[in-house]
This record gives sequence, C-alpha cells and structure tokens, in this order.
Amino acid sequence: MKIGVLALQGDFIEHEKALNRLGVEAREVRLPKDLEGLDGLIIPGGESTTIGKLAVTYDLIEPLRTMAQSGKPLWGTCAGMIFMAKDVARDQPLLGLMDVKVKRNAFGRQVDSFEIDLDVNGIEGTRPFHAIFIRAPLIESVGAGVDVLARIDRNGEPAIVAARQGNLLATSFHPELSADDRFHRFFLKLIEDR
Repeated sequence: MKIGVLALQGDFIEHEKALNRLGVEAREVRLPKDLEGLDGLIIPGGESTTIGKLAVTYDLIEPLRTMAQSGKPLWGTCAGMIFMAKDVARDQPLLGLMDVKVKRNAFGRQVDSFEIDLDVNGIEGTRPFHAIFIRAPLIESVGAGVDVLARIDRNGEPAIVAARQGNLLATSFHPELSADDRFHRFFLKLIEDR
C-alpha cells in the first residue's frame, strides 16, 4: 500500500510518521506525477488558502479531483478538510469534493486551540479519541450522502468535527499529532475495503 501526503505546506511530515509507524509507505506529493500508483491521499493541516493556491500553481486541482472521483480515498485534516469542501464562506481555491459547508477558524485564533476526548463512530476500541484542535474549522452542514462521525459541544450547540462521504474523510482536528493511530488505521481500512 502506498499513501500520498500532500506536501505543499503544513504538517505533512507528522502524517508520514504516523503512516510509517503503521508500516505503510508514505510518498510526498507536490506535482501531479507524484500521484501515480497511490492507493490514497492525505491532505494535512496548515493554511488552506496557501494549500489551495499552491495546488493551483502546481496544476494539482484536477488530478486530485480525478483521484477522488476514481474512488481512491482522500482524507483532509483541518485545512485539508477546508480544501476538500464544496462550500466555504470565503473565496479560495477548493477541490469541491465533499458535500459539506465548512466554517474556517470556528473555534477562534491560535491561542484558543484546545484538546478534548471525542466519541467517534466507526473508530475501533471503546475509549474516546484524544483530539487536538488548532485554529480549527468545523462542519456547519452536511449533504444527504455524508455520515457524521463526531461532534463536540460548541457554545451549547453540537458542532460536527469529523465526517465521511464514501471514499472521503474529513476531520477538524489533527490525529497526526496524537500517539493514537486509530484514525490513520480507519483511513487505511477505507483503502483496503475499496
């Protein structure tokens, strides 16, 4: 199994380390040719506008869309989730793959970052997943084909922080910064089940 990690900007190295811990080959993706032979792709956290602009510059938008439309799994974390969304209340380059409306920086600025234990549908084990939120987005609404995997309380209202739509996975938080590899194993299972 070969998994690509979009390496234009952000914390791609942390995803590579998590994949390596699981015995999976990780390949840094910067150009369309780097997508050849991959079984799936992770789009890391970072700055979604920068990731989008660099993807345009390096002609990656259409190849990434084609990869997802072929059924290969894609997983966006934090900024990656924003980049994969169909609807973001800001003019920026998007893949427009996942039928979700995302709010950027929904929990505040960098200083408002936090950690919380989450109950996540579909993740193995009974213990909660310790999630790290850094200037995180949230999913404001989902389309009919999107399964909500996790929510947290935000100002007394439930906020969606993880979702799946077929071969597409999105998390508001950063599983790659945790020692808990269950989300990476969940993504690998999407690939195996394909």
